[in-house]
Amino acid sequence: MATFLYRLGRGAFRARWRVVLVWAVVLVALGGVASTAHSALDKPTTMPGIESQRAYDLMDQRFPHTTANGATARIVFVAPGSQKVTDARSHAVIEKTVRASAADAAVASASDPFTSGAVSRDGTTAYTTVTFTKAASSLGAADREPVQAAIDQARASGMTVEVGGDALSDSVKAGGPGEVVGVLVAAVVLLVTFGSMAAAGLPLLSAIIGVGASLLAITALGSALGLSSSTSALASMLGLAVGIDYALFIVSRYREERGKGRTAQEAAGAAVGTAGSAVVFAGLTVIIALAGLFVVGIPALTTMGFAAAGAVAVSVVVALTLVPALLGFWPNAVLPRRLRRVARKAKRGASPDAARGRERRRLRRDVTDQAVAQATVRGIGAPKRVNAGSRWAGFVTRRPLPVLLLSVIGLSALAVPILDIHLGMPGAESKPTSSTERRAYDDLAKGFGPGFNGPLTVVVDAEHAANAKAAVTGIGDRLAHTPGVVSVSPARWNPSGNTAVLQVVPSTSPTAQKTVDLVHAIRDDRAATEAGTGATFEVSGTTALNIDVAQKIQDALLPYIVLIVGLAVALLAVVFRSVLVPLKAAAGFLLSVLASLGVIVAVFQWGWGASLIGLQQTGPIMSMMPIFLVGIVFGLGMDYEVFLVSRIREAYVHGETPKKALVSGFRASSRVVVAAALIMVSVFASFATAGEPMIKTAGVGLSVAVLFDAIVVRMAFVPAVLSLLGRWAWWLPRPVARILPRVDVEGESLAEHLEPLPAGPGAEAERDHAAAAV
Repeated sequence: MATFLYRLGRGAFRARWRVVLVWAVVLVALGGVASTAHSALDKPTTMPGIESQRAYDLMDQRFPHTTANGATARIVFVAPGSQKVTDARSHAVIEKTVRASAADAAVASASDPFTSGAVSRDGTTAYTTVTFTKAASSLGAADREPVQAAIDQARASGMTVEVGGDALSDSVKAGGPGEVVGVLVAAVVLLVTFGSMAAAGLPLLSAIIGVGASLLAITALGSALGLSSSTSALASMLGLAVGIDYALFIVSRYREERGKGRTAQEAAGAAVGTAGSAVVFAGLTVIIALAGLFVVGIPALTTMGFAAAGAVAVSVVVALTLVPALLGFWPNAVLPRRLRRVARKAKRGASPDAARGRERRRLRRDVTDQAVAQATVRGIGAPKRVNAGSRWAGFVTRRPLPVLLLSVIGLSALAVPILDIHLGMPGAESKPTSSTERRAYDDLAKGFGPGFNGPLTVVVDAEHAANAKAAVTGIGDRLAHTPGVVSVSPARWNPSGNTAVLQVVPSTSPTAQKTVDLVHAIRDDRAATEAGTGATFEVSGTTALNIDVAQKIQDALLPYIVLIVGLAVALLAVVFRSVLVPLKAAAGFLLSVLASLGVIVAVFQWGWGASLIGLQQTGPIMSMMPIFLVGIVFGLGMDYEVFLVSRIREAYVHGETPKKALVSGFRASSRVVVAAALIMVSVFASFATAGEPMIKTAGVGLSVAVLFDAIVVRMAFVPAVLSLLGRWAWWLPRPVARILPRVDVEGESLAEHLEPLPAGPGAEAERDHAAAAV
């Protein structure tokens, strides 16, 4: 692989205009398709294999003129002062609002509070449920306007009117203003790391091009594949982060090879042949982790995983092709300041009359390469032999056990809050009190009880019952006597009279554990409830759906972890030709992901530091977040594992002792790994300002996970374990060694392809010196 990538990088450097032209054509083509594609609608999420979804499907089949996923608006009326909603004036206002709402062509039905029993016992609160014929994502302004106008008129009468449901709620933007700040912070980190505007700008430019291509592809395919706005935001977040990191490692290795005295073209080929190999395998681990989300069995999660994996794949291709091509345009601009000065002086000294056109440019390039090579032999631009990375590695090798214990204990302590994790789908109760949805939720809870906001929808299939009405009545009576049930509504029948829907109101709030226990109790008692009726029933509704989804994800979490960890361990065994290094990587991943989940619980469930990210209300952790976070964190954690450990193994393969190889690897790569981590943290943290709850949670979770993984695990846990293992870290049984393919991530096979390095007094020592941190 190293040889192929070497030729790819060298060819891209040489044919830079063609490479840039190809990418320009790709962007224009994707832009043309995206501009003509239909806008992607956020389709209702389906959850195959759970009882709630089966109930929804049955309602869609038996109630043909409505949709189980139709948008709803629950309009809540609260009488002013000590008045009652049953007073003549308030009664008239409510009736007028209901009639105006029902007259909307997009409305399927609007219930009358006074005939449907939707008035509180104390007479202060009433509500009407307006059901639309389409899902919320399909409603236009013209569909909503008549209902909104009726609400505004009711408010003008002096009544307190709040609106819940999804029909009239404001759409939340997936991204946030902090994205720009994240990119700016990344630029500053790159500038400080490289000390060159060109070296800092090149990774940003290539990453933006990669993200642009990914987003255009998602836009083009969004309508056909049902990709949501959250999909685009997550693909953008991951594509930008890994795109910058992958380009950063290629540029860093290019500078290192130039520091050894190689020509620009050779350095580009060597950089892609060595660092590019690490990029390929790092990208594969991320893609495996994201694509593996299909095992959960939730279509929305699967599409998000595949879309994000596609964005990562694009970032890998950009790093391997576009980055060396861009280096061809600015071969010396990305070098350290002293070497740039040497290059400029040599370029000015080249005779302008010696040649014309292309030959003149080639002469100047050759003269510049020669001058830079001679400067590196003399040690110009070379850094200190000992840097912060080598000093830290030396410290860890002298005290590996204390460092290991501190890192494990610290991350374990941060993971403690995960013991209190509560999964669910945050609803109106988690919104700020300034929103009408939250005020409607509070008014209903005050007027009708805490369980009213999370009723259970029981769908009774009486198609095979001898007496459908008697069967439904019997099931309703049995449910009404279940402990924890406040009331059961009258049955709502379909036109054929063979299916009925009951609303069961619990005595506790939707997110309470007692409500979860009630749902399980009703289902566990199903056989006794259905006995003798000839009918069957399914329990659904938003509350039951959240419970089912949380259980489905919990059941899939362990198989998912086994799948991605197993595949990644096998991949790392091939890359590093070791048994213990992949196992150590998996252990470090578990530490970082558990610590990050602990932080998420502390922030989003307990409210610690919530004001720092604009979180106004705490609540349960989104059901899909743990498994999604596990996938992304695992992939990104393996990125740093490959980048860091590949340099350590490279030194070990070339004859250094395990401890010296550890120090050499840290001297060469620790600064770049830390810079890459800071870039990812800044990009992910910028998404914490997003309005979309899942994106906000993902931004916080990923930023702290990367921080823990890169700083604590890779900088402390990894060197401590490798130091304790010594040569055993690279042990591989001979039978396994014969089976595993050789991928040559260290670039050993490049020796026969690379041009000889320039020689001179002390050149070898100076080249090693320059290679450490140029």
